[in-house]
Amino acid sequence: MATANKTCSLGRRIYRFAASVSGVIALLIILWGCTANDFNAGAIAWKTYSNSRYGFEFPYPSNWTSLASENGDGIALISPQDNSVEIRGWASHHLPNDPESMKKIKSNFQTAQGVAGVMLVEVERGVSSMTLTLTQSQVKYHLQGRSKSQEFQNYYRLFYYIAQQYRISKF
Repeated sequence: MATANKTCSLGRRIYRFAASVSGVIALLIILWGCTANDFNAGAIAWKTYSNSRYGFEFPYPSNWTSLASENGDGIALISPQDNSVEIRGWASHHLPNDPESMKKIKSNFQTAQGVAGVMLVEVERGVSSMTLTLTQSQVKYHLQGRSKSQEFQNYYRLFYYIAQQYRISKF
């Protein structure tokens, strides 16, 4: 009986190791694809979304479908090739005593305008995303690009470029 338990325990450890190694390999493949430098912004026809309520703007591919929010906080943009690929931009007033806003996360990104913020890339099994958060005065600005995980490497450079070009007019 002790031998069977040891064998089963060893089998579980080997499975966990293999699962973790395959997860790491998958993540490395995705990130390798994301770092390739073959994105050509000049080959894309661009439009600019401008939000007058919160004073921000960013470029987006002109052939994407826009879905404005009802309250004027932002916009959702949907790819014409795959409606599961989207870019969202929005802003909101942030409350100084809100526990979420009390968390201090060190900036790891800077826009071309010079605004520092936090870039978070989440690679999940189904959907992966890149979210940029910028805080200026009492406003939090957000930009998020999302796609199916297996397609994320194809959109990462586009999302990153748009994040670099994000502008705050009241900066």
